[in-house]
Amino acid sequence: MSSQPPSGEIQSAVRSAPGVPVIKDVNWGGLQTLYIKEVRRFFKVHLQTIWAPAITTLLFLVVFTVATGAKRPVLVGGVEVPFALFIAPGLIISQGMMGPAFANASFSLLAGKLQGTIVDYLMPPLSTMELLIGLLGGAMTRAFIVGLVCWLAMLVYLGTGVIPSHPWAVLWFGLLGTLFLSLLGVLTSIWANKFDQAAAVTNFVVVPLSLLSGTFYSVDKLAPAFRAFSHANPFFYLISGFRYGFLGTADSPVLIGSIVVLAVDVVLFVACYVLLARGWRLKS
Repeated sequence: MSSQPPSGEIQSAVRSAPGVPVIKDVNWGGLQTLYIKEVRRFFKVHLQTIWAPAITTLLFLVVFTVATGAKRPVLVGGVEVPFALFIAPGLIISQGMMGPAFANASFSLLAGKLQGTIVDYLMPPLSTMELLIGLLGGAMTRAFIVGLVCWLAMLVYLGTGVIPSHPWAVLWFGLLGTLFLSLLGVLTSIWANKFDQAAAVTNFVVVPLSLLSGTFYSVDKLAPAFRAFSHANPFFYLISGFRYGFLGTADSPVLIGSIVVLAVDVVLFVACYVLLARGWRLKS
């Protein structure tokens, strides 16, 4: 007698033919695992990834308000606003949220390339879209946690002046801003082959655009040439829209800022997706 099981039992044990993908839709389990991995990674060193940028942002606020006078008004959209309340929203989104988002997203794939663990991102049964969403989700989660910590501390320091008057604008421009820097971080992580290259993007692109975006001053007081440069800076629209969410007034139309930044995010998202799908500088 043959010891082999009937052919029907063999066929029922095979879930799919060789070469046929078992996961035909979204791999929710894999996506959740990647997202949790990214979140746990920065939580393990929370003193560096959460509390350090939050304290740095608060020091910016204290130093500038003490040096210039917290009650010095700034004209924003025809409305005079105390200087401390003027710079607080810009500091939250530029220093407290977008900076950590870029740092988190620019580290993941780059560290994998340098440590030889990039295969952990490329071999699991995750599509390019799922991989990209997992990386972006982890970076944006860190950004919103740091932003929340900064806002709570500023609420204690400045009082009710930093309570949002338009919460939808705070959330909308917070999402646009953190997505923008997360995508830029993923691009940097794909392109860079060493940490010096990623640091160069931070020092020569992210930081200058952040500081020259109207965080500490109103662009209306600038010379025409510098004002035109500010209006070409996506950071300006993000900070202006985020400030509108707190103060109810802005340096530029909120709708135009939303369209500009959303268009930039779409272009960056497509670029990240294409490069990840091709494996540029990721696969040998």
